[in-house]
Amino acid sequence: MRVSVVIPTLNESSELSETLAHLRLAGPVAEVIVADGGSRDGTVDLARAAGCRVIAAPRGRGFQLRAGAQAATGDAILFLHADTWLPAGGMNALIETLQRPGVVGGAFAKAFRNPHWLMTGSRWKCRVRMHLWRFAYGDQGVFVLRSVLERIGGVPSVPLMEEHELFRRLVLEGNVELANATVLTSARRFRASGILTTYLRMILIETAWRLGVAPSALVRAYRS
Repeated sequence: MRVSVVIPTLNESSELSETLAHLRLAGPVAEVIVADGGSRDGTVDLARAAGCRVIAAPRGRGFQLRAGAQAATGDAILFLHADTWLPAGGMNALIETLQRPGVVGGAFAKAFRNPHWLMTGSRWKCRVRMHLWRFAYGDQGVFVLRSVLERIGGVPSVPLMEEHELFRRLVLEGNVELANATVLTSARRFRASGILTTYLRMILIETAWRLGVAPSALVRAYRS
């Protein structure tokens, strides 16, 4: 199974090199596509020097993931945040998951690098979310069969909550499961905005999304 990796970026030169280094240790991939939303810090040059295919995309993670997926040629696509590190052997774990009967997509379990004690238990939370709600966050490294993604119309073209919309459509096509591996992701967003503040914002925005609040309103709330 050939796997394409899509990484959305916006001024990620400080994070991208280490992420790509871990990706190389995770196993062979068909291609790495960096979908850039207008970086001005050298991210694009860094990605090209590392052998990535760089495409320009409208700013916004969902739009960038959609553009990257449309350019991908692999049998499966892994959507990887620029600050999320795959473990050694991670690609084998991904492929093994997608080869299970009826599985169309999934994600990895997640742990934070250098977490505050309030952020412990991430692996357990990932398993609960997948078991009860059949859902994973984008920083867990979401993957999907490309044929299934094309059948559901690609990555949802929304400015926010793209992983929620994606999983809502995927579960109508088959099973989604966690791979038997754990990614390490950055805690920078939590430390920049405050841990409790970030968790509270996430809960409020996700609740609003489930209640049907318009994406444009969710973006304003997220950025406020």
